[in-house]
Amino acid sequence: MKLDRIDIKILHELQQNGRITNVELAELVNLSPSPCLMRVKKLQQEGYIEGYSATINVSKLGQTLTVFTEVTLKNHRQIDFARFLAAVEKLDQLIECHLVSGGYDYMLKFVTAGIGEYQTIMERLIDMEIGIDKYFSFVVLKSPIVRSHIPLTSLFPM
Repeated sequence: MKLDRIDIKILHELQQNGRITNVELAELVNLSPSPCLMRVKKLQQEGYIEGYSATINVSKLGQTLTVFTEVTLKNHRQIDFARFLAAVEKLDQLIECHLVSGGYDYMLKFVTAGIGEYQTIMERLIDMEIGIDKYFSFVVLKSPIVRSHIPLTSLFPM
C-alpha cells in the first residue's frame, strides 16, 4: 500500500489524539466520515497503525527510576543476538531495546521502582550467561523533552 498525503495526515492526527472521533478526524483531513473511516481501517489492516494506548504520567504514580543501559555482547553471531533478545524481551521493566552501531551493541531503556530493582535485573542477566561482555548504566536525572510522536509531516512531506 502506497500512502498519500491524506494517509500521512490521518496518521499524524491519530498520533496527536488517538481518541479523536471519526467525524472530527474526517474534518481535519478534509474527507467525509465514511471514506475517512475506510482509510483508517485500511491503515490498521496494513499494519501502519499498530494500536492505541494511553500516555501515563508515571511521576503521578510514585517514585520510579529510568536507566539507559549500553550492552556489549561477547560474540556477534546471529545466535548470540537471538539468545540475548530472548532473555531481555521477557523483562517488563525493559521499555525499549535498540540494536545500534558504534562502540556497543544494544541500547536498553529500563523503568524500575528504584536502583535496587535495576541492579537485581542486571545481576540476573549476567548470571544467566546470555553473552553480555560489559554494560554501562546511565541513570536519568530529568527528562525535559519526551515525545511519543514521530514528525510524520516533516519526514514525508506531500
